Amino acid sequence: MSPLRLLALLCVLTLGACGSSQVSVPIGTVTAADFGDRKPHAWTGRTPQSYPVHGIDVARFQNALNWGDARLAGVNFAFIKATEGGDLLDPMFSDHWRGAGSAGVARGAYHFYYFCTTPQVQARWFIENVPKTPGMLPPVLDMEWNPFSPTCTLRPPAGTVRRNTEIFLRILKAHYGQQPIVYTTPEFYKTNQMGRLRGTEFWLRSTAAHPAERYPDERWTFWQYTSTGRVPGASGDIDINVYAGSAASWDNWLARRQIR
Repeated sequence: MSPLRLLALLCVLTLGACGSSQVSVPIGTVTAADFGDRKPHAWTGRTPQSYPVHGIDVARFQNALNWGDARLAGVNFAFIKATEGGDLLDPMFSDHWRGAGSAGVARGAYHFYYFCTTPQVQARWFIENVPKTPGMLPPVLDMEWNPFSPTCTLRPPAGTVRRNTEIFLRILKAHYGQQPIVYTTPEFYKTNQMGRLRGTEFWLRSTAAHPAERYPDERWTFWQYTSTGRVPGASGDIDINVYAGSAASWDNWLARRQIR
């Protein structure tokens, strides 16, 4: 058994001895990933498994998780969908938020952007529904085209997309005290020249190749490498991600980027 997994187990046993039914591992203690994948990819070059710090992202599509089991299996962080557009609150946000926090999973909230509502309205909606919580990860703005939207098929010019992104990020930074992270996909990143955003940390989707191949010359902090992952404590498919650095780097990143 690895020292980190042993430490996690000791944390659980200690809590059990105190009469608590909630499994919890301290935030920042890295537990090794023990995940599966319904459609595993044959990676070339550096693989996701070579990164020590793994996490997940969840929304209403995931029912209630056993966050304690997920934490022990290697879920060190979670990005949880909170809002979409200017009037949609994810119905599972509160449950996921409480569960992740209780299990010692570093948690952050994300907003799915809607191109038919102003960034100001959307930023206010996110702030209204996501309390500024000490220790939370920086907020995330999910920027991607949504071909399935029944109400909005608008695809603004690249310059407008970047300008609206910057407005949203600026409002959230002023409220939460941390520059938000931007999640995006290869097509959206390229079409809208998202690399021109200055001072932005990226969470990049790339399920068939390392981000270095899909986003040449772009630095990234988080990499979403599968949408068909299998994680103890969760039923069905789930998105799995890695952090770009080492376990020690993860501690340093948390110390620098968690909300105060």
